[in-house]
Amino acid sequence: MLAKNPFPDNKKSEWHANKLLVTVITCFLNEENHLEEAIKSVLCQKYSNWELILVDDGSTDNSTLIAKVFAQNYSQIKYHEHPGHSNKGLSASRNLGISLAKGELIAFLDGDDVWLPDFLATSVRIKTNNSIPLYCEATNYWKSWDHSNSKDITIPVGANQDHLHEPPNLIFKLYPLGTGAAPCMCSILVDKNTLIKHGGFDKNFRGMYEDQIFLSKFYLNEKVYISSNCNNVYRQRQDSMVNTSHTQGTYPIHRYSFLIWLEKYQKSIPTPPVKLGQSIKRAKFHVKHPVLHQQTTYFKRCRKRIIKLLNKGGLEIFNQMLKKLK
Repeated sequence: MLAKNPFPDNKKSEWHANKLLVTVITCFLNEENHLEEAIKSVLCQKYSNWELILVDDGSTDNSTLIAKVFAQNYSQIKYHEHPGHSNKGLSASRNLGISLAKGELIAFLDGDDVWLPDFLATSVRIKTNNSIPLYCEATNYWKSWDHSNSKDITIPVGANQDHLHEPPNLIFKLYPLGTGAAPCMCSILVDKNTLIKHGGFDKNFRGMYEDQIFLSKFYLNEKVYISSNCNNVYRQRQDSMVNTSHTQGTYPIHRYSFLIWLEKYQKSIPTPPVKLGQSIKRAKFHVKHPVLHQQTTYFKRCRKRIIKLLNKGGLEIFNQMLKKLK
């Protein structure tokens, strides 16, 4: 049973009050337990000028029915699927949503994630005020959704907060080449035309690194605004693709495939960053030689600690110890 329309009558009249139309793309595959919650979080947005495109990637459970009922009851919600109700993967599903989008701005909310009511209002305001192609913010990693004892944690994007970043700085600071946390897709608001200019999502990648390919194109070519706000919630699941890849030992294979893609992609950039090739080469070495990489990392950390100790007067202590030994 679907809940009543959360918009009171006075809210309905505000449909065209906000200038920019945002297309929300929600792709789902067998999400009958979570899809309704995701859709309701869009319906509860304070920013009212949106459309929601539900892309069914070949579901075999009740999520197809749930999506169709919402589309029948809300004019702002549209249901779509691939020909023959086939499964094409997340990237192809997002590209389908992009091709159908009427909005100038696009946001992504997967079928098991949710937004807080301020997400669209905040992201549209900040993005518009800063005139940037891509906005992203911190994310609440939702671990307690299944009533477990796990604690939720808010993870900011791993670079300067409330700051406009010029290309290509973020490619070196954020995962997967850097150590900083990358933004989650449910935290992003992006220009549709800029997204199309960079080719959307790569359908050759299914299951892993779709998001990182999309983000890498923006890191290398566009300005990105990173906000300290957190109005999105990313559900953590044991059966997620990332967890499964680590459990099955396939993660290095996916990572190496991404690095090969990035190596090829940099050649299409008119003026690729000088150190990008070196960073890719180093990352490929780490994947191919994990044990040697761990040993090298360990010795580097030891070296830093020794230098730090010496800088704090450790050299004098060290010399005194040598004198005693003599």
